Amino acid sequence: MLILTIESTCDETAAAVVTGELEVLASVIATQEKLHEKFHGVVPEIASRAHVERILPVIHETILKAGITLQDLDAIAVATTPGLSGSLVVGLMAAKSLCLALDKPLISVNHLHAHIYACRISSGKNVFPCVGLVVSGGHTHLYLCHDPIHFELLGGTIDDAAGEAFDKVANMLGLPFPGGPALSKLASRGDPKRFKFPRSFINEEAIKFSFSGLKTAVRYELAGRGKVDFQSLQVDPQLKADIAASFQQAVVDCLVAKTFQAVDRSKLSTLCVGGGVAANRLLRDTLTAAAEERGLELHIAPIQLCTDNAVMGAIAVEQYKAGQFSDLDIDCSAGLVRMATE
Repeated sequence: MLILTIESTCDETAAAVVTGELEVLASVIATQEKLHEKFHGVVPEIASRAHVERILPVIHETILKAGITLQDLDAIAVATTPGLSGSLVVGLMAAKSLCLALDKPLISVNHLHAHIYACRISSGKNVFPCVGLVVSGGHTHLYLCHDPIHFELLGGTIDDAAGEAFDKVANMLGLPFPGGPALSKLASRGDPKRFKFPRSFINEEAIKFSFSGLKTAVRYELAGRGKVDFQSLQVDPQLKADIAASFQQAVVDCLVAKTFQAVDRSKLSTLCVGGGVAANRLLRDTLTAAAEERGLELHIAPIQLCTDNAVMGAIAVEQYKAGQFSDLDIDCSAGLVRMATE
């Protein structure tokens, strides 16, 4: 079995070829970071136009690297939800065109489920059933994953996603986009206990997250409650580092607490974590320590599979085996992703 997987949900144009044994024959990613850098966030119109320019070259390069022809494919898979509508449409139209021209079946992939499936790919073994945490720029969700194709939403953020909060706080601190890596680097020089930032819902039974209040608390600490141009602020470097460290610690505390709350309720012994923020070192270390203490099996997607990629679209292999194909009149469904900072 050979499946071409396509990813264009936000600002990465990607494609991969995977086998029925989850062997990755080729993977290509065209990033857009430089296009969105000056806006400190992803601009939907720019992202969709960039996808239009890159989607065919990326697919062509992927097929060449895999050493196959398009006719060798058994199916084409594409992420159709959630994401930026304009970006999703580009990937979906490319996939539909290939299916029509090659007379191949189409497989619609849920982008968030695929982030969790990245743990199955990297582990080399079955990880289901499990609790799955997706934590990224646009999403922070917990799932009860009964098997590779049946996911039950347990809860998620009621406002900002964790990654969105990272990017916006990084912008307040005058850090470059994408903000997550830059903020984490700055936080390594700070005191995570200096500021007692809020940790919403951490002691409540509801499985949900909220990072809007935390983001606002950082704003007040930096600039008070009035209007301010963050780019003009003169902030002591150590204060910046301490704010970054305290903010990062608060986010990690919330993510870890609610995740293990979900694990305890599920009575499962396996936890899988994926998404861009899963690359955060403090989060990875804290989850690892907590899992070891509880005797749980933990799988965190490797760094290269945390950010958006097409390899995780190999979840389509499971859908192929289950006969889950889509008609060519399928539409895409838009979800919440991070936007350019005002």
